[in-house]
Amino acid sequence: MALRPGTTLQLEYRAPFDFEALLGFFRGRRLEGIEAIGEGFYARTARIPTGDGTDALGWVRVEDDPANRALRVLMSDSLAPVAPQVTERLRSQFDTECDPHAVHEVIATLDETVPGAAVLGTRLPGAFDGFETAVRAILGQQVSLKAANRIAGRLVKTFGTPVETPYPELAFAFPTPAEVRRIHPVEEELGALGVIKSRSRSIAEVARLIEEGELDLRPGAAVSEQMDRLLAVKGIGPWTANYVAMRTLGFADAFLEADAGVAHALPDLSPKERAVLAKRWSPWRSYAVMSLWNSLG
Repeated sequence: MALRPGTTLQLEYRAPFDFEALLGFFRGRRLEGIEAIGEGFYARTARIPTGDGTDALGWVRVEDDPANRALRVLMSDSLAPVAPQVTERLRSQFDTECDPHAVHEVIATLDETVPGAAVLGTRLPGAFDGFETAVRAILGQQVSLKAANRIAGRLVKTFGTPVETPYPELAFAFPTPAEVRRIHPVEEELGALGVIKSRSRSIAEVARLIEEGELDLRPGAAVSEQMDRLLAVKGIGPWTANYVAMRTLGFADAFLEADAGVAHALPDLSPKERAVLAKRWSPWRSYAVMSLWNSLG
């Protein structure tokens, strides 16, 4: 497919960089209408506030450029005025600031429990949009990944903003917290998409907290404070709060001992035993979680 001319830039990283593992993670959670993951690339729509009360709408495409130890980014011309914000979000999403050797030095002992799990160059998948990721985490509570993806896709098609892109798969921008707050009655509107009432209310409350400045799901925000605010939302428990912090805040030391994937990777241990074992991987326990998930293929 021929792409329209756009803005091209590079995001340097410290090698090695396991780009394929990140693609695998994003592919399994691909949000229909928002994301496209193909052979060697990730693409998505983008919606970035411009500072004057409007949003820049467009798309980005990310590929690995190992020869230059960088990610090659192509973005639509419409995003050029907000290129620094796009760059910042992509650096977070692809964890380009990680020192892979420092991480691996600590989590290498994973191999003693799960042979081959500790891979040098493992990255922590971040979030391009914190609210989008939080909503998806809430939708994924106690349902399969496939079911959560399907419901999230319905939400996007119903309440997303159309975006013009050269990719048939990319057609919408995720609804903003303000737009979600205008969905009324939220239990009925989201219920029609397959969202149960308790999760609808949790989503609406997270939207309110973000819009009113009480919750900040961006890298650099105080992790403990934001996690406390998440945990205060009815319907959000420790797994969701830790997962959201790991993805949106770049929290490197979360461990999801009760997670189904972690349990599958460490089947002979109880959640308490997994949590005790994970202490040896601090302060990089989030990377240990990723390594365990990756070990499942």
